[in-house]
Amino acid sequence: MDVWTEINRQIPPVASPLLASIVEQYAVEFLVKNKRKTKHGDYRRLANGRHLITLNRTENPQRFLITLIHELAHLVAFKNYGGRIKPHGLEWKSTYKTLMLPFLQPTIFPEPILGVLARHMKNPKATTDSDFQLVMALKTIEKTSASYVFELPEGAVFKLYNGKIFTKGPKMRTRYECIERATQRRYRISPHAEVEPVV
Repeated sequence: MDVWTEINRQIPPVASPLLASIVEQYAVEFLVKNKRKTKHGDYRRLANGRHLITLNRTENPQRFLITLIHELAHLVAFKNYGGRIKPHGLEWKSTYKTLMLPFLQPTIFPEPILGVLARHMKNPKATTDSDFQLVMALKTIEKTSASYVFELPEGAVFKLYNGKIFTKGPKMRTRYECIERATQRRYRISPHAEVEPVV
């Protein structure tokens, strides 16, 4: 299967012609990889002058599409403003909003995602994972039985994907301060981090 076919299988069908109209304007290569825990996608300018966007496979077509447009915005902002702009600065935000606007329709993003995404796009952040409401809206269409940090009571013990075990502490603005049991080091962990409670 070629990569463009795989991308089309990963996104809502209605989004395909809209996406194609953007992609055909740029010398961009795509690489779809197995899920990485630290990021959903990334953009790089290659030595040969072409552009590479790497994306994680996912069972969530809306999340995949958001990530794809986020990374395309890096490419388009680079083309329009040059390489000296901040990665998630005003130029990128403006480009991201412009690219996303045609996709903000209920045939692509059903409720509750559409309303939350529209609000998010007023001032998009460097990562969707920093927007708690958007992350939780996206999770409503995922088949998961995961537990999340925000659901656990303070003092609860849990394990992260990397096997490290923590005790949940108080909320510090947007994240929870948690103590790693083995080292007693303090970490600030996202409220929607998927965890395994330890009894």
